[in-house]
Amino acid sequence: METDTTVSPAVNYNPDLLVTYKVLHGYSDPEYATDKVRNIEWDLHNARQNSKTVSTLQSNINTVKDIITEAYTDSDDQETLRAIAEALGIELIKEVQFTASVEVTGTYSYNILDSDYEPDLTDEVTDALYADSNNGNITIDDTEVCNVREAY
Repeated sequence: METDTTVSPAVNYNPDLLVTYKVLHGYSDPEYATDKVRNIEWDLHNARQNSKTVSTLQSNINTVKDIITEAYTDSDDQETLRAIAEALGIELIKEVQFTASVEVTGTYSYNILDSDYEPDLTDEVTDALYADSNNGNITIDDTEVCNVREAY
């Protein structure tokens, strides 16, 4: 399809004017449609209204999610709360902060003939240890190495 690059002079508003426009369908090839200006205006108005409605409903669902999540554990009617959550597509997930301690025993080797090198055991252990999660339900936010000492 050839594109005309000339600039058209402004025309008076005519709601019955037929215009051709491009209709996008995601990543597939667009199609070209022709319609009256008044119909396109209504389609745009309805799309804006639908967008506002979706935003309001999503906000309401998020509020219901917070209410259900907070009340679920102590509720006498968990079955109903679960049914409401499923109907609204809400995953009932509760996050719990935790702190854990791990004791590690190991061996550090270095050349004692290298007189320029005096190891700092805490730095060596800190550099060697790395904490991560192999479970998708746990996120490691911070790690700290404490109480490094030589074992006798």
